[in-house]
Amino acid sequence: MAGPAGTRAIGPALALLVLAVLFAGLGLWQVQRLGWKNRLIAATDAAIHAAPIDVANLPPGDLSLLVYRRLAMTGHFVPAGTTLVTGTSSLGTGYWELVPLVNDRARTVMVNRGFLAEGSRIAAARAQVPVGSVHVEGLLRLTEPGGTWLRANRPTENRWYSRDIAGIANARGVPVDPRLFIDSAVETPAPGPDAPVPGLTVIAFPNNHLGYALTWFTLCLMATGGAVMLMRRR
Repeated sequence: MAGPAGTRAIGPALALLVLAVLFAGLGLWQVQRLGWKNRLIAATDAAIHAAPIDVANLPPGDLSLLVYRRLAMTGHFVPAGTTLVTGTSSLGTGYWELVPLVNDRARTVMVNRGFLAEGSRIAAARAQVPVGSVHVEGLLRLTEPGGTWLRANRPTENRWYSRDIAGIANARGVPVDPRLFIDSAVETPAPGPDAPVPGLTVIAFPNNHLGYALTWFTLCLMATGGAVMLMRRR
């Protein structure tokens, strides 16, 4: 029959076993997340290196499964629709230059031509947009409605902090496909020296799930070991 000390050990031992089960569950969840993240990275890498899809062949509806897929489009820019979106890149703070591109089927897609330094002005940006036929290749990106978590877009003040395609199109009066924009990597003919810098898309997926899983499994073992020690003392 257990003495007072043994009785007092039962509660902490049971609590440690409950924690061990919880930690094991969290560890298994991180293993599942690791598999999902590895599949996401592999799919993104395949999309980036696949042959480009012509914009005319994009399916209707949701495009989330095609994010970062290479796209190609030939048409002419609409300089009047040029919009500067505040952002940061490896070059520092500045603006992403978004310009509508219209193909020969009157389909219009917003193109992120690249990055302009802080202090750039919209009038100068519009003036240097090519007016002839251009061919653009880049990555499919989804619209970014509303703004950022720190700052909301202010269309009436022409202040944009996210690439909200529907909002920008409405403000500019240009009927573009609201689902996406093209992150330009190559523009042909090559733009002039004052053009925005393309190809600065950062594609990085933090993948710390293995470390998290090992941490939870270690805590599970420690909690189990503690429970066993308490029960033995009993």
